[in-house]
Amino acid sequence: MSATAPSPTAPRHAVDLPRGLHTPAVARHITQRWLETAEQTHRLDDAVLIVSELVTNAVRHTGASCRLALSLHNGRLDIAVADHSEDLPEIDRHAGRTAYGGGFGMNIIEQLGGDMTVVPGLGGKTVHVVLPLRPGPDARRSE
Repeated sequence: MSATAPSPTAPRHAVDLPRGLHTPAVARHITQRWLETAEQTHRLDDAVLIVSELVTNAVRHTGASCRLALSLHNGRLDIAVADHSEDLPEIDRHAGRTAYGGGFGMNIIEQLGGDMTVVPGLGGKTVHVVLPLRPGPDARRSE
């Protein structure tokens, strides 16, 4: 079994976000500023879009606050959004829609090359998307 958790010295930023109409915009701004400060701008727009999708889902479907955590490790950005709902997303990948009539965000995440996992927990869940930041031989260019 291998562990993929960032080391204790890996750059990390976490913030609690209140539920509100402007929460996704605040999360986008926080992500952009943090990545610029960390000088990780190669896939900045992709990372901001993924954060927007995850936070929008958390706000829209839980009716509560959420927590955004960003961490860098080995050229990858781990975007984690924790919410207070134990309901796991149900994705119909063939139709590109979920049980609640949306689902486009999950397809966007896949198209951007993000690797998504959902970690259930007592009183909520955390959705992680790991996004490679360094270009590689198979990396999709966002330019």
